Amino acid sequence: MKKLLIALFPVTLLACHSANKTTGSSNGSVKSKGGWQVLFNGTSKDNWHIYNNKSDGAAWKVQNGILYLDPAAKQSGAGGGDLVTNEEYENFHLKLEWKIDSAGNSGIIFLTQEDAKYNASYLTGPEMQIIDNNGHRDSKINKHRAGDLYDLIASTPENVRPWGQWNQIEIIINKGLLELYQNGTKVVSTIMWDDNWKSLIANSKFKNWAGFGMFQKGRIALQDHGNGVAFRNIQIKRL
Repeated sequence: MKKLLIALFPVTLLACHSANKTTGSSNGSVKSKGGWQVLFNGTSKDNWHIYNNKSDGAAWKVQNGILYLDPAAKQSGAGGGDLVTNEEYENFHLKLEWKIDSAGNSGIIFLTQEDAKYNASYLTGPEMQIIDNNGHRDSKINKHRAGDLYDLIASTPENVRPWGQWNQIEIIINKGLLELYQNGTKVVSTIMWDDNWKSLIANSKFKNWAGFGMFQKGRIALQDHGNGVAFRNIQIKRL
């Protein structure tokens, strides 16, 4: 049954598509009103590449205004890996919509450092968790649920929609203030890089990861956790 759900995931997400229309340029980069930069214009991955260029990213597909990871294509040999922005961001406001396959897991990793000495994007950047709260075993762990600042702060309230439905999130970092929004509600708020932040890291799974969560500028990553996940309406504004 699980294999069938994965196989049908791209079809399901495309059938539910109702993304906003955006005028794109030849390289996929768009400047819209108010200083917003469109990171995904519905037709191109030009603003993105695979972390450390580990693959061609062919398992990340674009169709009908949706960017999605196709697990079946990856299992057949298409290139996967975390998809990261070409540019780095410091103070910013990120908006996007996501939906996950049944029992799926993914995340939005930010301020990640792309360097050959790091094997994965999650080794340096905090993550806003994306997960099927009712289907994936990791969601049974505190601070590992949808909307959480992964393994650091649990989101309140829990307002995620079920798998297969679109969720809208926002990540705002401005001079150390970090705020996470899910479906229009603020679910996490904290100050980064102060003593409390260091204490959060020291009491997490990241306690022995040198430099984790301490970088003030970096890339944004869409995590390849091996499960079907889809994104649309991705835009960012530098603050």
